[in-house]
Amino acid sequence: MKQTMYSIEEAAGKIAGGNHLLIAGDEQALTQLPKGSWIGGTIPYFVGEEGGQFSQERVLITEWPESVAGASVQVYTGESVPRVYADIPDGGFAFVMIPGMSKTHLAFALDAPGYDQFAMKPLLGWITGVNLADLGKTAPKVFVGSTGEIVEDGCVAMHVRLQPGKLADLGIVNLFRQGSGDSIRFESNGFGVKEALINGQKENFADYLARIQADVKLPLVADYQGAMVNVSFQNVDAEKKEVAFYAPVFAGVEYKLAAPIANYVEEFTSHIPQGLEHVAFSCNCILNYLYSELEGKKTGEFVGPITFGEVAYQLLNQTLVYLKIEDAV
Repeated sequence: MKQTMYSIEEAAGKIAGGNHLLIAGDEQALTQLPKGSWIGGTIPYFVGEEGGQFSQERVLITEWPESVAGASVQVYTGESVPRVYADIPDGGFAFVMIPGMSKTHLAFALDAPGYDQFAMKPLLGWITGVNLADLGKTAPKVFVGSTGEIVEDGCVAMHVRLQPGKLADLGIVNLFRQGSGDSIRFESNGFGVKEALINGQKENFADYLARIQADVKLPLVADYQGAMVNVSFQNVDAEKKEVAFYAPVFAGVEYKLAAPIANYVEEFTSHIPQGLEHVAFSCNCILNYLYSELEGKKTGEFVGPITFGEVAYQLLNQTLVYLKIEDAV
């Protein structure tokens, strides 16, 4: 894997080399970079070679390995993003960056499973973010290095073609599983709810969470055909009696609060696969960074941006996502 932290000057030199690059960095750092064959997303949190860190002066660059034959960049609007899966090249994959809290972020999160050719080819990426101190003040962005375009609402994709005999394999590290508690269902799709069906009985969801003294560091978990998918809590407003999430809930799906975890850091570390080879990219969720207190700590051999959401076929929360490029069997 070639994911490395660089100064602005060093990053400019990498861009001058002409390789297809993915760059993560604070907005003030990305705006200083020259045009070239790169796409970038805003975030000042990283897991670098020395561990978790916050930096507004350095950027993290992902360089594709020699198994990549070529790449092209496509900018999608909220209206055209439903084509994102169908446009993935045969035998390759697509890497996407979407600005956090944008209309496209919300649309992709809610509607991606219904897009043409959903999950038929590998799609991965991340939701861009900002310094948590600037939430609500500064909008997350995506940069198109070839043109200098800055996207606040849309999706920027790098379509990647692989050398013959190679294939892309996506991996997800999720330390959560459903707990043994109540069955929770919702009557509509969305990033926020007021009411839920608790074991079939309607109740205000904020009141319910207060009544059971829920630990909202633990997400809701749904079993999507054998895959555990998290929906993380963003805010529980006891006065307005509203609950906001970092990913949407879907009507009719059964959720349960995640099983309790004795030690978040140890549990997360224990779920990281050992002996992985050919990892080309990885990213980790801002909630894992905060709750695992990752600043100054390493996550195995994984290096990458800290995100406001991970994409592995669809939007995920509180996961680590990685890409391996392997020999086709």
